[in-house]
Amino acid sequence: MNVELNSELRNRLTDKENTKSVTLTEALIEVIVNGELPSGSKISEPELAKRYQVSRGPLREAIMRLEGLGLIEREAHVGARVITLSPDKLVELYAVREALEGMAARLATRYMSQEEILSLEMLLAKHSAHIDQVEGASYFHQEGDFDFHYRIIKASRNQKLIALLCDELYHLLRMYRYQSPRSQSRPEEALNEHKFILQAIVNRDEELAEMLMRRHISGSRKLIEQQISLAENN
Repeated sequence: MNVELNSELRNRLTDKENTKSVTLTEALIEVIVNGELPSGSKISEPELAKRYQVSRGPLREAIMRLEGLGLIEREAHVGARVITLSPDKLVELYAVREALEGMAARLATRYMSQEEILSLEMLLAKHSAHIDQVEGASYFHQEGDFDFHYRIIKASRNQKLIALLCDELYHLLRMYRYQSPRSQSRPEEALNEHKFILQAIVNRDEELAEMLMRRHISGSRKLIEQQISLAENN
């Protein structure tokens, strides 16, 4: 009986620690994405443990998860740091997105239900109504179900694509979006391109949906490349 009780207690403690680690991971993702933990800053386990009132166990698990998401990197003789934002790395990320999200758009056109399409139409209507109020500032900060791209990827029904784009690369992309200069943004144009992609999905035109998505992401990538070129020449 005592063995069973001890085993149950250990399981409960383990579950509690896992819950703490997941909650902490989510909190740390947000402070890295929004720049509260600045790019390149060193991760101090004692400071974070004190700040979030957690033990080192859940904290280290959370840090490992953030490494897996590409938000934290380890350097020899230095330790863990928040990744340093690099324009060149961002261009590489967009090149990957162009290929994979183009495929996701094609598959979403094939598999999206009418209910999902209607929901996406309502989402873009909501974006359109609010984009002027926020001067476009938050259009690229949408996340989860409020993110047009996220919805398209989920609708592809391809678990590998979803894992790559919504888990491994998603928060890294959010970080770049959040902390990129406003000169790289084009919210009204992006919204209109989203509407054209949606229309191709409504028409069940897989080829057009893929082409428009690739062109949409390619346009953003080229704009970023221009910003890099200007920065290098100044």
